[in-house]
Amino acid sequence: MVLPLQPPSGSKGWLVVLAFLGGAGALMVGLTVIPLMSSANLFALPVLGGEACSSSGGSTQPAVSSQAKGSIPANYLSIYQQTGQKYGIPWVVLAGIGEVESDHGRAGIPGVHSGQNGFGAAGPMQLGIGGASGNTWGGASAHPASENTGGVATDGNGDGTDSVYDPADAIPAAARFLLAHGAPGDIQGAVFHYNPLSSYVQNVLGWAARYANGGYTVGAANQDNGAVCASQLTAQVPNQAVGSAISYAQSQIGKPYIWGAAGPDAFDCSGLVMAAYGAAGVSIPRTSQAQFAWGPRIQPGQEEPGDLVFFAGSDGTSTAPGHVGIVVGNGMMIEAYTTGVPVRLVSYRSNYPSGQPAGFTRPWAHAGVTLPQSSAGTPQPGTGTSGTSTRPGAGAPGGGIP
Repeated sequence: MVLPLQPPSGSKGWLVVLAFLGGAGALMVGLTVIPLMSSANLFALPVLGGEACSSSGGSTQPAVSSQAKGSIPANYLSIYQQTGQKYGIPWVVLAGIGEVESDHGRAGIPGVHSGQNGFGAAGPMQLGIGGASGNTWGGASAHPASENTGGVATDGNGDGTDSVYDPADAIPAAARFLLAHGAPGDIQGAVFHYNPLSSYVQNVLGWAARYANGGYTVGAANQDNGAVCASQLTAQVPNQAVGSAISYAQSQIGKPYIWGAAGPDAFDCSGLVMAAYGAAGVSIPRTSQAQFAWGPRIQPGQEEPGDLVFFAGSDGTSTAPGHVGIVVGNGMMIEAYTTGVPVRLVSYRSNYPSGQPAGFTRPWAHAGVTLPQSSAGTPQPGTGTSGTSTRPGAGAPGGGIP
């Protein structure tokens, strides 16, 4: 049973996308911007500072124990794992909540399959839809996914309906609640917000330990969100405009996703990359579809820091992509992904929820762009006015994954 959704204080919980947890304890990787220095028409990429990292470059989730395979319904197990991967929450924690709240939807208690319990909680994850629990879910227990209710309601299976009784919707909604209350950086605190009893937290984490092959403890090296060693992100960028764009994008990590937002306090996917290049003095189109069409296109495998990487997303296609991120090097990008997931650093090559990239573009090389004078000494494509472009559609409505 959860308390009403509240925004996290500060950005402590969100910065975990750059956290690496080792055997000696948690070491937070901070953001350090190194001044750009020219060398052979290349510039040093701003480096993500820090001394420790996990041994894996991908999002690490606990392996499935034999007990989990034998006791969790197959459809629930799959949803827990997919949701954990997408939101950066250890799937075993979500499964622990599902076990304690409803025995993974099998409990015959009020509110699991219809209605609500005596405290106003409903569904397999017992999310609040009214009463003492508050309307954490947001809106009616089942409503069109197009409704913006302000809660954690989610259309996890893309059927057009947010239903608190559907595990495909309820489990991602629970993940969003945990994210809003400090997870994955503070798992215990987030679970305590879900139900403010120490015994509840111990019960959930006890099940999490049983479901993880080899056990699970808060602080184990299983909470990184696609981040890699800071040293592995050291790369070269082609000009100072690109370096400035990446520096801007890095400084937005941890800020919330809001559809149609382009900063300074929140972003959607295309709004983030437009703002990043705008901060570097380069104007690009507003929506992901227009950005992809504007080009110029880059062959896969030839991408470099500063390029844009596109995905079909939930509201686009491979030819008119609905999602975009900015490449920072070594298969990593910074993106504003979706509601409930803050701006983050993540791999676009391995285990990315939206699948393979639809393509890449290089905005600064567009024929309608002249790079700002601070990038002098680098290739200067195009003949447009400094810091402007000749593209159509400027100021179009916000695009990207809704």
